[in-house]
Amino acid sequence: MIVVALQTKCWWIALALSIEIAGAGIAGAQLARGQSADLVLRNGRLVTLERSTGDAQALAARDGKIVAIGTNQKVGAFIGPSTRVIDLKGRLAIPGFIEGHGHFTEFGASKMMLDLRDAKNWDEIVAMVAAAAREAKPGTWILGSGFHQAKWDRPPEPNVRGFPVQDSLSRVSPGNPVWMTHASGHAGFANAEALREAGVNRDTPDPAGGEILRDQQGDPTGLLNERAQELVERVLDSYRARRSEIESEAELQQQIKLAERECLSKGITTFEDAGSPLATVDLFRKLAEHGELGMRMWVMLRAPERELAVNLRRYYMIGVGGDHLTVRAIKEYLDGALGSRGAWLLAPYSDLPADAANRSGINTENLADIKQTAELAINNGFQLCTHAIGDRANREVLNLYEAVFREHPEKHPGQNDLRWRIEHAQHLDPAEIPRFAALGVIAAMQGIHCTSDGPFVIARLGFERAQTGAYVWQKLMKSGAVVGNGTDTPVEDVDPIQCYYASVSRRLKDGTVFFPDQRMSRMEALRSYTINNAYAAFEEGSKGSLKVGKLADVTVLSRDILTVPEDQIRSAKVDYTIVGGKVMYEREGR
Repeated sequence: MIVVALQTKCWWIALALSIEIAGAGIAGAQLARGQSADLVLRNGRLVTLERSTGDAQALAARDGKIVAIGTNQKVGAFIGPSTRVIDLKGRLAIPGFIEGHGHFTEFGASKMMLDLRDAKNWDEIVAMVAAAAREAKPGTWILGSGFHQAKWDRPPEPNVRGFPVQDSLSRVSPGNPVWMTHASGHAGFANAEALREAGVNRDTPDPAGGEILRDQQGDPTGLLNERAQELVERVLDSYRARRSEIESEAELQQQIKLAERECLSKGITTFEDAGSPLATVDLFRKLAEHGELGMRMWVMLRAPERELAVNLRRYYMIGVGGDHLTVRAIKEYLDGALGSRGAWLLAPYSDLPADAANRSGINTENLADIKQTAELAINNGFQLCTHAIGDRANREVLNLYEAVFREHPEKHPGQNDLRWRIEHAQHLDPAEIPRFAALGVIAAMQGIHCTSDGPFVIARLGFERAQTGAYVWQKLMKSGAVVGNGTDTPVEDVDPIQCYYASVSRRLKDGTVFFPDQRMSRMEALRSYTINNAYAAFEEGSKGSLKVGKLADVTVLSRDILTVPEDQIRSAKVDYTIVGGKVMYEREGR
């Protein structure tokens, strides 16, 4: 028996040696042809999101693309003298996160002003502005972003519809105009000096698509809703225009770099930018062509129709700078946000008195104007991406899309040919839910908005409307619609892991779960943040899953968000962010 055992052991050793020699022979053949990889990941759990591949242990990348995926042994054949090899030690590697809807330069700009997101109440904000005013030169603007009155621990006193009035703010900043944007981006708050410079007073009429909130005496409180923000922003733009072109571009570059650094640290490899002007796209292109964009950008144009009409063909870009910049979409807005009661609803807000203005929200842009933009888009091969949050806004956008598709059947022979999008699609009348799939319209949603807005959704809409149509991810997916995911940064933290947790838990800060039947499964949430967002941008052929021939965009996490207990998902950290086979972020102390 001992002899048999020894013979068996020798046979296994010989077999192992022959496999190793064969593997070495394969590797030698590969290396002889100059086929070694730039990067190899091994000993991990690679979730490829490819049904034909399933999970894998290892991946090899060369010249920006995946050249092998599978077992350690298979991928080991691509290791050469100059290959960087990362031992994942069992960690989870997934396709790089794709931020499906955010505001890139605004996100960067938010890091250069007062961050009001964590303020617990109005008094804290006033104190922050007071401190800034003590350091500011007279006449310089003090800027802030991220306040949200519905999330404070107590209402301000006095207030109008839950929003503060500007008196206490103006007392601490008499020599400086102050402008603070709401977390939603759909309202802003000005002090007395900013209102004075903008010429806003009790006699100023509400602009079309906007509202100047007023107190009982008719005086502006400081809150400017929707397009009323333009009254102050025009003056702020004039102030900024005093700078030289070099200074302006330097500031924009700083915003881009700040946003990029933060996104890469959060595992984001592609950012779908929800609306940039032509000048910003020019800078994106310049950076991409010079190899100075560390992550990939997919950009929607946001410009007046007259500018688009003469420039659209010139701004159509696919994969500029080694697949770092694509521009093939246009952004429009039809309503505002629920938090500021600007979302356009079919029925009045449940928490507004009968004599309140704009009881059903605000239609921010003329539908006829959006129709003109839609004609430009469909005739020039652009996607149209329209912001719609309220149920009335979503219905109107779907109606408009359907009419344009019907008028241009040659452009829309199949439901997946255009992939026009509704950005947010937060509150839907049940009748509209199946229309997304029927029209091939993408529901570009944000999981984190559900748990962030959840505490006040029922107050705004009433229980029935909230239950049947608020953040109905499962209803949309079961009807056949493609649902994307993102954060709408800087409205929310750009962190995909926090948004992923919101998508699978729908758990509010008080521990309650917001209509749990609409939660995503963990795999559905991962797909919504990767392959679904790639599909929504016509990029599923190059990204969104791990497959030979696709871009080597990978995110490595410290914990397996697909298997850990739900309450531990948020503790996962990004250990590596890899773009095109290059490690663009590496966590210290991982």
